[in-house]
Amino acid sequence: MRLRMCGAVFAGVVCFAPAASADIYLHRDRDGALHFTNVPADASARMFMQERPLPPANRFFVASRPYIPVALTQPLPSPEPTSYDALIREIAERYNVEYALVKAVIKAESDFDRLAVSPKGALGLMQLMPATAALHQVRNVFLPRDNIEGGCRHLRMLLDRYGTNLPLVIAAYNAGTQRVEEAGGVPPIPETREYLARVLRYRLAYLREDTRVVQAYR
Repeated sequence: MRLRMCGAVFAGVVCFAPAASADIYLHRDRDGALHFTNVPADASARMFMQERPLPPANRFFVASRPYIPVALTQPLPSPEPTSYDALIREIAERYNVEYALVKAVIKAESDFDRLAVSPKGALGLMQLMPATAALHQVRNVFLPRDNIEGGCRHLRMLLDRYGTNLPLVIAAYNAGTQRVEEAGGVPPIPETREYLARVLRYRLAYLREDTRVVQAYR
């Protein structure tokens, strides 16, 4: 799969700045390469990301708050070390994304199967859709380092967009920013709500695991 970023895309999008001010369109050329641009010249280009003013932050907070206790109504899973933990920690720290959150997303998305492919076409450890992988310039979605890089970049972009409101970040990772913003919070999609609860439970389990590791080395 060939992926290209069109030169017309603002630098802020490439750098994942939260203040970007242009709609981003996706176009696939005759050779199968994906192009991203804020000035679509081809009639087949479709909207990939719509930039628009966000509703007030407190509207999101009120809408997403109830999902936090709901996530804790089931027993927490037992945290298990994986062969990817050091890599997850390295990349998460570089993008200033919480290690436990990244590991929780990977657990929920692929259960640490680097070759996972979903029925919808999501790929690899963090189940990146081809367009998302292209946006974040992922070269090989099945290479753990590349996939986790792309997933962490996407999480960083969502954290910047939603002011570190984790329920919204997690919901948008699953359902997309458009559905989150149309709903003014966590969208009423059963799959997204169940996914949010799972990720929050996994995150708490990994936070506790991480705390024990820190305490053991004091």
